[in-house]
Amino acid sequence: MIKNPIHHLFIAFLFLFFTLFVNVVQAQQIFSNNKYPITDFRQPLDIVPPALAGSFGEIRGNHFHSGIDFRTNQREGYPVYAVADGYISRLRVQNSGFGQALYINHPNGFTTVYGHLQRFSPKIATIVKDLEYEKKSFEIDEFPDATLIPVRKGEVIAWSGNRGSSGGPHLHFEIRDTKTEETINPQFFGINIPDNIPPVIHGLYVYRLNGKTFNEFTPKQAIAISGAGGNFKTASPVSLTGEVGFGVVVTDRHNGLSGTNGVYSIQLELDGKLIYTSALERFSFENSKAINSHIDYPTYINTKRSIQKSFVDPGNPLKIYSGLVNNGRINFNDGAAHQLRYIITDSKGNASILPFTVNAGNAPVSPNIIPAGLIFPYNKASEFNSEEIKVVIPQGTLYNDLNFVYKKLPKPAGNAYSAVHQIHNRFTPLHIGFNLWIKADALPENLRDKALIVSAGGSSQGGSFDNGYIKATPKNFGSFYIAVDTIAPRIIPTNIADGKSMAGLSKMTFKIGDNLSGIKSFSGYIDGKWVLMEFDAKTATLWHSFDDRTTAGKHAFELVVTDGKDNVRRYAISFFK
Repeated sequence: MIKNPIHHLFIAFLFLFFTLFVNVVQAQQIFSNNKYPITDFRQPLDIVPPALAGSFGEIRGNHFHSGIDFRTNQREGYPVYAVADGYISRLRVQNSGFGQALYINHPNGFTTVYGHLQRFSPKIATIVKDLEYEKKSFEIDEFPDATLIPVRKGEVIAWSGNRGSSGGPHLHFEIRDTKTEETINPQFFGINIPDNIPPVIHGLYVYRLNGKTFNEFTPKQAIAISGAGGNFKTASPVSLTGEVGFGVVVTDRHNGLSGTNGVYSIQLELDGKLIYTSALERFSFENSKAINSHIDYPTYINTKRSIQKSFVDPGNPLKIYSGLVNNGRINFNDGAAHQLRYIITDSKGNASILPFTVNAGNAPVSPNIIPAGLIFPYNKASEFNSEEIKVVIPQGTLYNDLNFVYKKLPKPAGNAYSAVHQIHNRFTPLHIGFNLWIKADALPENLRDKALIVSAGGSSQGGSFDNGYIKATPKNFGSFYIAVDTIAPRIIPTNIADGKSMAGLSKMTFKIGDNLSGIKSFSGYIDGKWVLMEFDAKTATLWHSFDDRTTAGKHAFELVVTDGKDNVRRYAISFFK
């Protein structure tokens, strides 16, 4: 048989075209009509290859992860570089949160953020310390003039660390829209993380909605799935009747040293047509807590399992959804077989597919049955009053209509000045807090300014006296009562004592804490002058690093720590330097 060379060339051309096409699809960013600069920014670290401990939009407790977390080989001290020319637009030091953070505004209209820093570069550190002494505060949040701290692309601006609420050494990195302050997936900007691994689909769930509001009583069913390498399947067709919604448990990894990260997008098709898409391209911080509406919140509270719902609550303000048909709710009432397909994608375009068949019943659509009780609409302010409490739920707090439940429980023994008031339950997520007044029971006048509202678990909600009531703004529903805090904070010195020589030591350190209302402030003084005390909330460690302000010789030191109810603890000694 004579081989045709033109035929072989054509086959080779097709193979080359297909290979290039696959590579382009693999590398492109999806679901975005926005044009982002992909060559302006360099990597913020020189660790090669880059690896992530957390991805953009990943599900965290009460929020979406607002950036990407670069791994730093479980240690601190890597140089952190300005990813492009610009100027330091914000200097932030916090007890928790990002700890020490820098924000850089760039000429292209974007702002980069660098969090959990160990220390700033010398020129920035000097400015920060001067501001702290000027304001007599460890915590600062300053917005320097554009001309004060210019930086160049590739300039070392800090060193990576573990400050603030970090769970281990890493660099938190964000890119934000400078005007809107929305945070955007950095991988849209050419911040490359090697990745050819598709996401993993761990679970598929069906929720029997039938015209009702989603809540902790909504019946759900796990559907067995299997598969790997981007291809998943159910064991058999699923038989469903009535209105349902679906949900999935998904994670992702990238090449090399990777944590278990979140995915970029979730799509659901019904008979070849998209009915639901969520894509984590960008979001606003004011809506980040709506993650509790995006997931099956009751299941998360009970099991810590994050099921991402593929149907949208009416009060969910997130802008991550598109292509919605009936908000993702599907009616299976026609007696036919329907083909559904999940497409789960990471930020590099690697996709995992889960097709499944639903055999629909032919029952009529169930009406929207309103349960007995006090109904609070999701789109209106609501109020509940009794002789002993008042509850005000502002508009924009609820994601769904609420069948509100209240119970009065006995007064607890010990430090309590009211009964326990059960305000609905902990399985209903709230977007913002609600206002709560509890009437005080036999609260002495001299303790009014020490009173606060606590949860049944003993967690402070804060509060102030208001015409016989204690008023607070809890973030979540639960059970609450009035207690008082008259106990001053704790101060435990760890390397200093009265009369001790501190020569050769770089700092003095303490452990501080409080029994109920929490630490509000701390101030240190050497020879009567305010000195900088730094604090790490996760370890409750407070310290002062000596500098040229403290000369050789004998010195008087005083530390004053105040809690949320203005109880004060003082620690005063002399030491030698």
